[in-house]
Amino acid sequence: MLKLERVCRKWQEFSLENISFEVREGEYFIILGPSGAGKTLLLELIAGIFFPERGKIYWNGEDITFLEPEKRHFAYVPQNYGLFPHMSVYENIAYGLRLRKTPESLISKKIKDISSILGIEHLLNRKPKTLSGGESQRVAIARSLVIEARLLLLDEPFANLDPLTSAKLLSDFKKWRTELNFTAIHVTHSFEEALTLGDSVGIMLDGEIAQLGSIKEVFSKPKDEKIASFLGFENIIEGFAQGYELKANGISIKLPKSFFGKVRIAIRPEDIVLSENPLKSSLRNVFEATVLEIQDLQGVLKVTLKVENLVIKSIITRAAAVELGIHPGKKLFAGFKATAIHVF
Repeated sequence: MLKLERVCRKWQEFSLENISFEVREGEYFIILGPSGAGKTLLLELIAGIFFPERGKIYWNGEDITFLEPEKRHFAYVPQNYGLFPHMSVYENIAYGLRLRKTPESLISKKIKDISSILGIEHLLNRKPKTLSGGESQRVAIARSLVIEARLLLLDEPFANLDPLTSAKLLSDFKKWRTELNFTAIHVTHSFEEALTLGDSVGIMLDGEIAQLGSIKEVFSKPKDEKIASFLGFENIIEGFAQGYELKANGISIKLPKSFFGKVRIAIRPEDIVLSENPLKSSLRNVFEATVLEIQDLQGVLKVTLKVENLVIKSIITRAAAVELGIHPGKKLFAGFKATAIHVF
């Protein structure tokens, strides 16, 4: 299917460097990274809006590096949806089919089918300016899917939507994937979108693909501290390992495997359990801790704690915080499984 080999491109003071990956037929490939990482520029290179300065792009073995966008037969959905304001929803969806000189009877059938799947039959006579963000997104996706493009390119498809609309569309998108079996590259900064939709992921940081792999592999085994930090492993601790034990900042931490010498470990805040009493469970690491700070993260709380000379962070629900009576200065026990530790 799609293959990129050492693709490079400068844009003002920014540059993409040696981007290489492959996307298989039927795969949903996520490009995940923070704002400013170069995700949109990479998608535009694949779409043919810009060309690389070095490197190659292949489709089924054919070099398409400098092929015009319309000859690639890819469908690109930009962040602003790109709907034609003077056309009705029906005409917007029909546009690509008419360019391909599809008979009107077939256009009508295809639009009926795709609008039924995407739940937009009632919008076909409306103009884009009368649509909500979620409706506009559905129309943009319908316009891309109806032409049966070889590859769907999605640039932050849920970025401009309110949380409720975004959650609904995300759920619907998962269903459409199963029904329509399309191949897609989806650019996002959202872990939820990556985990819900993705088969594979490329972590993009500072213009480079920092790690490639399956969703499960990359999210559970980041290959370095920078990627771990981006993926939410906020507790990164350096110490000296002696077999299954790590000495760090005055405490001893049980490791999942045997290591020796100077290492760093990473633990997600959500993997650290808090209790008023010593934890009696399978947790191999339990420490007395003092609450330093509490941060509201919309639905959950991030609790910063001090364990000896070490500062760690835990994420808990509001209900758990109320039950524990958490406040700065509160004495608690913090624990985590050895298997929750990732070692670099």
